Amino acid sequence: MVDLIPSSDTVMQILKRTGAFREGHFVYPNGKHSPHYFQMPLAFRYYDTARVLAVALSRKFRVDRDISSQLPKVSIISPSSGGIPVAFGVRDALSAEQIYWAEQEGGKRMFRQYINKGEVNPCILVDDIIRSGHAIEETAALVKELGANVIGCGAIVRFTSAPDKLGDFPIRSLVEFDAHMYDGGDSCVDCRNNAPIEHVRF
Repeated sequence: MVDLIPSSDTVMQILKRTGAFREGHFVYPNGKHSPHYFQMPLAFRYYDTARVLAVALSRKFRVDRDISSQLPKVSIISPSSGGIPVAFGVRDALSAEQIYWAEQEGGKRMFRQYINKGEVNPCILVDDIIRSGHAIEETAALVKELGANVIGCGAIVRFTSAPDKLGDFPIRSLVEFDAHMYDGGDSCVDCRNNAPIEHVRF
């Protein structure tokens, strides 16, 4: 029988194999240093990999009776463009009726699509990775402004430093990752060891 929810170790192996998870000495745009870097879209280049990850995350929602009882009249929503492949995969696996995604413009998160208040079904928020939780929280507030309810939230990877709940709901993920982040070069172990630096985007 196929394991519909692979273990965290199996998911990490997938992310390593596809290049979506790398180890080294990375510097982020905010100046923080880390020995780890996730570039999640690389895992979603491949249909089979994308399908495995999306189905696994969808099963985390389907086992929740409150969520499964509302299917298929739900909306799958991504807080950013990076989560769009995840949102489409989860929408397909759950046969959800609607899909939306938000983007940041002028420092404010908003829906790219024109949406009237009251048009959005109960929402499941999904993303590829949750580092701080800010994007998910901003999107949840945006959804509530439209008069819709959030009934679930999840991601392929959640940093353990991020919130594990969104309101009353647990944030479901396939991997809980303990990220090591240094505020700058002065506190970075790799800098002290003169390890080569790679500057990356979030």
